[in-house]
Amino acid sequence: MGTELLAPLDLAFWHLETDAHPMHLGALAVFSPAPAPAPGVTADTVVELLGARAAAIPRLRMRVRDVLLPVGGAAWSVDKDFDVCRHVQRVLLPRDDESPDGGFMAGATRLAGELMERPLERGLPPWEMYVISGADEGPFAVLVKLHHALADGMRAVAIGAGIFDEIASLGARARGGVSARRARPVPPRSWMPGPRQVAGFALGRLEDLSRAFGVGASVVWASRLDLRGAPALTAISSGTRRLATAELDGESVRRIRRIVGGTTNDVLLGVVAGALRRWMVERGERLPVADPRALVPVSRRRPGTGATSGNRLSAYLLGLPVSESDPWERLRTVRTAMDRNKAAGPLRGAGAVAVLADQLPSLAHRFGAPLAGSAARMLFDVLVTSVPLPRSALSLGGCPLRAVYPMAPLARGQSLAIALSTYGGRVQIGLVADGKAVPDLERLARCAEDELRELLDLLPVGQPSQRSR
Repeated sequence: MGTELLAPLDLAFWHLETDAHPMHLGALAVFSPAPAPAPGVTADTVVELLGARAAAIPRLRMRVRDVLLPVGGAAWSVDKDFDVCRHVQRVLLPRDDESPDGGFMAGATRLAGELMERPLERGLPPWEMYVISGADEGPFAVLVKLHHALADGMRAVAIGAGIFDEIASLGARARGGVSARRARPVPPRSWMPGPRQVAGFALGRLEDLSRAFGVGASVVWASRLDLRGAPALTAISSGTRRLATAELDGESVRRIRRIVGGTTNDVLLGVVAGALRRWMVERGERLPVADPRALVPVSRRRPGTGATSGNRLSAYLLGLPVSESDPWERLRTVRTAMDRNKAAGPLRGAGAVAVLADQLPSLAHRFGAPLAGSAARMLFDVLVTSVPLPRSALSLGGCPLRAVYPMAPLARGQSLAIALSTYGGRVQIGLVADGKAVPDLERLARCAEDELRELLDLLPVGQPSQRSR
């Protein structure tokens, strides 16, 4: 792999980052001990295994460096001094966190929050992995951090999947099959345009600017709406991070979807709205005058094209109906709004800001990043994203994967981001918050579980199938 320019949206994520606003996404993967008869799997052997597999993924050996052309641009290039030991480390849980009162999961989540605070070192390939374990050979967790410039959710899954036993073995066989056919290395791709490319480049920029104008007008129009969101979701950043996790039964979510219609993601967004309402009421807060707005990322990757490098994102804008007291009406409202978003497409509304970023020149991202970061709170109040995971059972060193909690980055001026994924018949929710603005994040996680239980309790009442009309 040679040199490759960062796509405009990747460059935007790269320049949006500050020390107080790291732009990495992540996942906390929890593993059970290896079943008999597979003894000898320790945290240290897991670290070695992770290092070997991560080093075999070409994308993880690349760092970002500035280039002369295009002005303000940057490119991926191979790190000639790459040392995987600088990226994969073991972290031992304090003994207090291993106590029955704290539990492994509580301790691992707390420690992962501290690790997520730290920005990735920009001179190195922008990723890290931490093996979080106790002193014994019990359960362990792996925290993966990938810079958003490196990957969106789907690309992150494709990269991260390479560490698992089932997928790493397939990759090793594939590499073995193609290496013999490669007589010469592939030359690096140049970022310098040739003479015959200049005219085409100019025409392409005119088309990009025209497209950007249309998308930009849509973003501005949407941002003129009433933006008085929930006070609990906006705050001056303290630079701290707190994590919390929740789990929902996947079959219960599907039961509700079969009754109310829509998609599974619509139901989960309704659960998030109900959880936020419960949380605000328990805190003694007044419900906001205007419902908070969620940015719901949407992949623009075409089916069957694979997880190519870079970010391919747009998003929908959704008002979370926290002011609505009826749980079923909340679900109906969310479904109606999402149907409307899908009918309009991903190039309309404030959610299209990612598409707009993909049309702008490199120099605009380099100098406009501070303004763009500050404007995020004008467009939305909370990020709610769903991350697709493989459906098959996965393991690492023979240790079964128990759960994966995705983690999304926080935008400047916002205090909460919510990510959801489904694995093993369970919906795992990862919540990332500003540690000082939201010290009671665990309460919000519990509210999500309580919301699903209430919906299940209400299933037999009346004729809920009519509520979807």
